[in-house]
Amino acid sequence: MPVKKIEAIVKPFRVEQVQAELRAAGVLGMTVSEVRGYGRGESHTEIHRCSEYTVDFVPRVKVEIVVPDDGADAAVAAIIRAAKTGKAGDGKIFVSPMWEALRIRTAETGNPAL
Repeated sequence: MPVKKIEAIVKPFRVEQVQAELRAAGVLGMTVSEVRGYGRGESHTEIHRCSEYTVDFVPRVKVEIVVPDDGADAAVAAIIRAAKTGKAGDGKIFVSPMWEALRIRTAETGNPAL
């Protein structure tokens, strides 16, 4: 059965809400990475120890999940519910088809591997 990989870039203070919503939607596992990046927002200047510097990258968290094809819409909706503040910089969600998922320990493939 086909599976999809969902990557979401969210604000760090929203990660716990995202995790709770995904669990409620039936998602059993997720990978979280601290990342930095920039989007459409402009860089800004900060002063630290009397020196002025430009901040181009902002801290974000990348959440990665792999779900059965028929669970992707529910997972995306859960992420939006949890991550949306209504302000610029709420993040992005990327959905990609996956050719195969394998569990290393048992060599299971597809949905049983999730």
